[in-house]
Amino acid sequence: MALQDGKLFYKISEVASHLGVTASTLRFWEKEIPNLKPRTNKKGNRQYTQEDIDKIQKIKFLVKDQGHTVAGAKQKLSLNKTKVESQSEIAERLMDIKKFLVELREKLG
Repeated sequence: MALQDGKLFYKISEVASHLGVTASTLRFWEKEIPNLKPRTNKKGNRQYTQEDIDKIQKIKFLVKDQGHTVAGAKQKLSLNKTKVESQSEIAERLMDIKKFLVELREKLG
């Protein structure tokens, strides 16, 4: 799921809020997952691209939804990228549908 404001780069607080994790969780995952390295500006602030956010969504899916450890998620990402992407996309779509249905129920009831 993309952030909707069309920016090229997002702050860690924006990404954390959007994905429902803490900034410290994002920093921890960056240390543990080698291919997750957002760029930094001159002040050292992280700048996440949509590609970074997509990687984080996959990690979140494996750790939070599937119950893997970070090491297990790291291994799973390196071995079976396509399957993880597919499952992550399906889970994200289902969450969007659930959100839509909850909003619809509130409007109707």
